[in-house]
Amino acid sequence: MSAGRIRSCRSPSARHLAACFLVVLAACRTAAPPPLPDVPPAPFDDRPPRVALVLGGGGARGFAHVGVIRVLEDARVPIELIVGTSVGSLVGAIYAGQPNSYALERMARDLDRDDFFDFSIAPALFGEGLATGERLEQFVRSHLNASTFEALRVPVAAVATDLDTGERVVLRTGDVPRAVRASCAIPGVLEPVRHEGRLLVDGGVVRNLPVDVARQLGADVVIAVDLAALEAKARPANFVEVIFRVVNLITRAEADELHGLADVTLVPAVGDVGFIDFDRKDAAIAAGVEAARTALPRIREVLAAWPRAAPVSRAASPNG
Repeated sequence: MSAGRIRSCRSPSARHLAACFLVVLAACRTAAPPPLPDVPPAPFDDRPPRVALVLGGGGARGFAHVGVIRVLEDARVPIELIVGTSVGSLVGAIYAGQPNSYALERMARDLDRDDFFDFSIAPALFGEGLATGERLEQFVRSHLNASTFEALRVPVAAVATDLDTGERVVLRTGDVPRAVRASCAIPGVLEPVRHEGRLLVDGGVVRNLPVDVARQLGADVVIAVDLAALEAKARPANFVEVIFRVVNLITRAEADELHGLADVTLVPAVGDVGFIDFDRKDAAIAAGVEAARTALPRIREVLAAWPRAAPVSRAASPNG
C-alpha cells in the first residue's frame, strides 16, 4: 500500500480522537456559579467612639480629678465631653476652657478653701447658707478663657438640683461660672443659686456621679471618676463636717449602681481626704494619678474595641 494511502486511512481516525477529547473536556467543566444575592453588609459604626469623662462631686477630693486628667491627656485618650457634678463641674469647666492638664494643675494650686467657701456671719445669720458662693463664681470667671458653654473648647454639662421640684437639671448653655456655682451649692453650706428661672443647689443631691447624663448626651465610651468613698469612721469636728458626712452618705448609696453604667470607673483613694481639706491637694492629685494609671490598660482595651456594631439610639433628653 502506498504512503499516501496510509495517510488518508489514518486521517479520519485522528480527527475522531480529537473530537472525542473535546467532548470529554466539555463534560468535565463545572457550571458557572450562580450570582451572589445582593445582601447589604451588617451595620458597623466605623467612626471613633465619642468619649465622655464624668467627674463626681467631693469638695477638696476634687483635686483627684486633676491627676486623672493629666494621665488621660498624656496617654492621648480623647475627651470629647465632660459631665460634672459640684467640684467635678468646676474642674471640668476650667479644663474645657483650656484643655491643658498642666495649666489645670496650676489653677488647682491657686484654689484655696476661702475661694470655694466664703464663710461669713452675714449669710449664716440672714442668708440661706453659711457662705454665698460668690467668691467661687468669681474664681471660675477669672480662670476661665470662655464665659459661656457654647465657647468652651470641649462640651461640658454641669449637673444641679432644682430646689423647688427636686428635679435634676443639666446646664449646658449660657453662663458657665454661674452654672458651676449652682452645681457646687451644697445645701446648708452654700446659698442656693437663682439661675435661668430656677432655684438650684448642688447636683449631688440627685446625681453625684452623672454617668447616665453622659449616656443620654450621646457618649459611646464613659470614663467615670467616683470620689464618694467613705472614711472608715465619722470624725466630724464641727457641724459643717456633719453636713458633709451626710452628703457623703447620700452620694455613696447610689454610686455602685451608677458604676455599672460606665465603661470604666476610677475610684481614687481619697477616703481620708476631708471635703474641706484643701491643704491635702498633693495627696488627692497623686491618688487621681494612681487610679488613672491603674485603669489605663482597661481604657485602651475599651477604645480598641471600636469600630463595632452600630448602637441602638439612646434617649434624647438628659433632664429627668
